[in-house]
Amino acid sequence: MSVSRRTVLATAAGATALCASPAPAAAAGTTAGHTPAPTLRKLRAAADYAVEKVGAVAPNVTAFPVGTKFEKWAYSQNGDWVGGFWPGTLWMAWLYSEDDAFRTQAMASARKLAPRQDDTGTHDLGFLFYPSWVTAWRLTGDEAWRTGALRAADSLIQRYNPRGRFIRAWGALNNPKNAGRVIIDTMMNLDLLAFASRQTGDGRYLDIAVEHARTTRRVFPRPDGSTPHVYDFDPDSGTPVGPDTVQGYSPTSCWSRGQAWGLYGFTTMYRRTGNRDFLTTARALADYAIGVLTPDHVPVWDYRAPQQPHDIKDASAGAITACGLLDLSAATGGQAYRDVALRLLTALAQTCLTKNSARAEAVVARCTRNRPAEDGVEISLPYADYYLLEGILRVLRPQDVDRAIDLSTV
Repeated sequence: MSVSRRTVLATAAGATALCASPAPAAAAGTTAGHTPAPTLRKLRAAADYAVEKVGAVAPNVTAFPVGTKFEKWAYSQNGDWVGGFWPGTLWMAWLYSEDDAFRTQAMASARKLAPRQDDTGTHDLGFLFYPSWVTAWRLTGDEAWRTGALRAADSLIQRYNPRGRFIRAWGALNNPKNAGRVIIDTMMNLDLLAFASRQTGDGRYLDIAVEHARTTRRVFPRPDGSTPHVYDFDPDSGTPVGPDTVQGYSPTSCWSRGQAWGLYGFTTMYRRTGNRDFLTTARALADYAIGVLTPDHVPVWDYRAPQQPHDIKDASAGAITACGLLDLSAATGGQAYRDVALRLLTALAQTCLTKNSARAEAVVARCTRNRPAEDGVEISLPYADYYLLEGILRVLRPQDVDRAIDLSTV
């Protein structure tokens, strides 16, 4: 698609304007500033389309969408690492539409993740259980959801390496392969631990999350605010080894979705702890991403790949970045981050929806799962749909998003 190949790199002008001293954090559910009426109309239209699409597809979804093949969802029975996003999308659709069919479908889907509560073989328990079970508890009050989410947190903290002060990303606990591997994505799994500490009064969950975030802050961000996908440690001594990548172009590149995970994750950790070092890091990651956005505001899959800015797009990175920027805008009380987030969401709404295809089962197109492996290039991905709806509802219905995922700041 020609719109995927822009020839002019966006300048970093204006990025320095985002570096002013942060204002006091905004209260939960508030917005940081004005949204132009034309933008609101475009976002409402996109939300209407998304909810209509999800409503049409949901009755035939029997497992967990992981990505599309020929515009139809392919499924995982156990959810892989993305299982939380389908019930999360259904919850967002319910909040927007108030159609109880979505509520029923969200709970039915989330229940299928129950066996994963005891899965100690993955760091992705936050992705699995926060948008599904934590949200279900917050919206229904049913203690079973809370209990299951806490059990998942118990499984996640078993992956903590106290010598290196990090949560191991991949591999079974008894498998030495990848035992020292840390990835930027894990920042998004830490909020499950913050939730567990708030609910139980046991500070060890949040302590582990904070230590992991401090380690990530120390070794991942480069001086310009970009990040690698992977950082390796010696698992026995905890000694840093160095950066690497799996999803990105190289250890010295900047995988756009990873940058988005980091931006969103550090902002969340600032909200949960009040630690301004985390806010500073979130701002550095945001400023880098903003400075390298192409004029169409749809991120390339890797900000430092040789073919950028003409390269393959990843709309999912745009949706996640938009949510992180809206969160950061509320945390700092500033409009500038919000303005970029609105441009990102508008760009996705105008150029990345599946409106032109009668076959499509997803909402968002032009996503890339794993470019180096040629796995899922310019397809649809479940987290793109989820974060698009979350981002739009952050603008249109912030109090509802707060009900679902907790936008409060300590």
